[in-house]
Amino acid sequence: MAFPDDGLAPDEELLVHRHPHWKTLVGPTAYLLIVTFVCSFLYGLVQARLSGSTGGAFGWVVLAIWLGLLGWLAVWPVISWRFTHFVVTDRRVMFRHGVFTTQGIDIPLGRISNVQFFHDFIDRLLGTGKLTITSAAQDPLEFDNIPNVERVHNLLYLQVFDAMQLEDDALEDVESKDK
Repeated sequence: MAFPDDGLAPDEELLVHRHPHWKTLVGPTAYLLIVTFVCSFLYGLVQARLSGSTGGAFGWVVLAIWLGLLGWLAVWPVISWRFTHFVVTDRRVMFRHGVFTTQGIDIPLGRISNVQFFHDFIDRLLGTGKLTITSAAQDPLEFDNIPNVERVHNLLYLQVFDAMQLEDDALEDVESKDK
């Protein structure tokens, strides 16, 4: 099983599983194109100006620089994006990120006191935004680049409202039994 299925309780229902919005991959894609263009230009320049073993050595240096920059500016952000998860279930909100070391937070729905979202004009066009969750015991937590943030906000609000309603019903049942 893959995340998040392997981290759910047996009767817990997955409602939303998102990676950050694709707009977070625009920068790495631009870096890929720019670094490839610049290194190709340098490689061609080195090969045209230098000949023999000197040109070959500098060509390998340019290739090594290209691979290093490509890994750092393009590949690593994509891998990091792939290992970032925002999950809503019928019981909790989970956020996990990290490749080699993973950090995460779980917020039970019953502890959430406020859910807000924000998106500017560009985010509205792209269908993304920032989701802010305030729980009873912590400062507000902000989750950036959540795809379909309005829909996630509405779903989360309804789940929190249902959880509060269930708690109220259970409290009323206890009070009625005590009478």
